[in-house]
Amino acid sequence: MNLSNLKPAEGSTHKEKRIGRGQGSGRGGTSTRGHKGAQSRSGYSRKKAHEGGQTPLQRRVPKFGFKNINRVEYTAVNLDVLQGISESKGVSEIDLTVFIASGLASKNDLIKVLGRGEVKAALKVKAHKFSSTAKLAIEAAGGSVETI
Repeated sequence: MNLSNLKPAEGSTHKEKRIGRGQGSGRGGTSTRGHKGAQSRSGYSRKKAHEGGQTPLQRRVPKFGFKNINRVEYTAVNLDVLQGISESKGVSEIDLTVFIASGLASKNDLIKVLGRGEVKAALKVKAHKFSSTAKLAIEAAGGSVETI
């Protein structure tokens, strides 16, 4: 068996019904489209949300909310994650390259260090933002904090 002789199983495929090929075919005349009206014409397409004349859902439900174009998104990294990185990779200085290498952020992400967990090692951490609890915990462990 090879790619040139593959075919579907017997009886699994059906021939397409050919409409509009004369009265003798049984599907001539109006070609299953009924009589007159927009739906019988060629080129007709119904709008996606058409509900047969009933007011569509997107017009019945009110608008709400907005998207703030000035919002700044930060990728959150907690202290327990920093401790795990320092233990597994054996580093004392954690900056953007370490975050990218460990798969916590991509090169365009902004990083904010948050205060969940605890830090035992004295780490020098460079990030875009720090929460107050994270800053205190890193400095209490003998480390330093630098905002990029």
